Amino acid sequence: MKEKRKLNYQRGFTLTELLVVIVIVGILASLTLPRFLNVTTKAKSTEAKLMLKHLYNLQKAYYLENDVFAKTLAELGFEQEPLKTEGGEARYKIELVEVNEAGYRAIATSVIDFDKDGTFNVWSINENNDIRQEVMD
Repeated sequence: MKEKRKLNYQRGFTLTELLVVIVIVGILASLTLPRFLNVTTKAKSTEAKLMLKHLYNLQKAYYLENDVFAKTLAELGFEQEPLKTEGGEARYKIELVEVNEAGYRAIATSVIDFDKDGTFNVWSINENNDIRQEVMD
């Protein structure tokens, strides 16, 4: 008889209580997801900054040797890592867009749309080592 009484008095969670908890967890997850995406985008942007900084150092050394800036990446000995879109690991394509006697401008353009909004991240650097984000993804 005592066993039957124990079964009748055992209590669990109701379906309503479980649904409330699931909704609360969903709301908390939706609040933290945009912040997480911003952190990952910033981390991926570090790749662009590092590659542009490397290009700056190569251009600086080239200028000290030749008194002009290199017009192509090949002249600098800069080799583009294979891009993610081509089966590689690099997320940014590096290009020299302007070169003249006074200076140069290079850009790093993302080949991946990090937040899937149709805008691709673009960073640039010049002969003064000014790294800036041209287009924010």
